[in-house]
Amino acid sequence: MQHLSQVVQIAKDRFGKLLGHDRFTRGWAGPFYYNMGSKRGLGDVAVIIRAMATYAIGDVQGSFEELQALLRAFGFDRAKDRLWFVGDLVNRGPASLATLRFVRDLGDRAVTVLGNHDLHLLALAQGAVKAREDDTLGDVLAARDRDGLLDWLRHRPLVHVAANYALVHAGLLPQWDVATAKALAGEVEAELRGPRHKEFLAQLYGSRPDRWNDDLRGIDRLRVIVNAMTRLRFCTPEGVMEFHTKGETAEAPAGYLPWFEVPGRKSADYTLVCGHWSALGLRIAPKLLALDSGCVWGGKLSAVRLEDRRLYQVPCAAYGAHVKAPAGRARPGRER
Repeated sequence: MQHLSQVVQIAKDRFGKLLGHDRFTRGWAGPFYYNMGSKRGLGDVAVIIRAMATYAIGDVQGSFEELQALLRAFGFDRAKDRLWFVGDLVNRGPASLATLRFVRDLGDRAVTVLGNHDLHLLALAQGAVKAREDDTLGDVLAARDRDGLLDWLRHRPLVHVAANYALVHAGLLPQWDVATAKALAGEVEAELRGPRHKEFLAQLYGSRPDRWNDDLRGIDRLRVIVNAMTRLRFCTPEGVMEFHTKGETAEAPAGYLPWFEVPGRKSADYTLVCGHWSALGLRIAPKLLALDSGCVWGGKLSAVRLEDRRLYQVPCAAYGAHVKAPAGRARPGRER
């Protein structure tokens, strides 16, 4: 973190030749916002404000200690700052329960979108699917406050939009602009939050249909929305999704592209903040912040401050390194 004296010097440097006149300047210098002015006969004065910052954080997946280390790394101020989580708060790491409790208790200081592992937890808790050998969700399912935690998780959004940013776990199909994606996410959110959420979760799993059509109805329509927003890596320019390939972008099947590289993608006017794709790794581009840097696989847990795109990372234990990446038919919880 920069010392205040450094920030004052930055402000003076940017003020430059304007000193000695009735002029003012302002801007970000690290985590500080400065407002500097000069009035003839009074010299120059810098007002330093530690303004609210928003930090987008990659897939935590139950890595609670690493999350706490990351918050310390950027000096999280619960009174001023806000956290954006890209989803997959739970599973593979050792502390899903602690992670859920912590993020929930942050209240409106945190926004998290649903990821495939979060949906897997909800489905598992309802008996819609069976537990897998690589699940680490037992602490949540056995917790005395599980019902409240699961109800809170069930009410998280699939997409969060603020300013020129859109937060989603995996990605968006190329034919969806952000307004359309937000509306479609709302259809799924209504089901998850409604009285028939158990029936919805029981029908959610599956990889078909593999493409969007405005005429889709019922569970087929909802499944395409969920699969795109929580599982997408590769698709064709027409938006046909492929779920088996989970490696790097060079491994794209013939005719498929990483979803964010599709020419003419309608959401490209927003900066998409996402995770999900650990093999892709950290990727920071003008209109993309891909933040899954493989924490549970022995990589790092990453955060980016949206105001100036400063990157923060902490090393992680390889909690999931002993687990072979799942093969075969892809399902919401069977994603690395």
